[in-house]
Amino acid sequence: MAEVELSIAGRSYRVACRDGEEDTLRAAGALVDAKSREALAGLGTLSEARQLLFASLLLADQLVEQGKGGASKAAPAPAAASSEPDPIVAARAGRLAAHLEALADALEAEGQSA
Repeated sequence: MAEVELSIAGRSYRVACRDGEEDTLRAAGALVDAKSREALAGLGTLSEARQLLFASLLLADQLVEQGKGGASKAAPAPAAASSEPDPIVAARAGRLAAHLEALADALEAEGQSA
């Protein structure tokens, strides 16, 4: 087993992987870091957990959109952090939040009927 040092959302993590997978893990870590910075730039101050949550949601949204056969919607490079939310990121986050809320409502309804 190999170990890779990743820097994501301003923190360092040591992550184990199989031998030979180090470069792939570093590339994945860089992508997660970029999305976490995009979330921070677009939404303003976030806790570490929420920053990583929105990074994963942005990545998932990108994968879902690509899976629909649509054109790649790779986000532009994150802008410098500002006090104003990026409207594109805010809209994506709003759509994702609505989907998550609908899922939570459905799970709650299912749990009450069980």
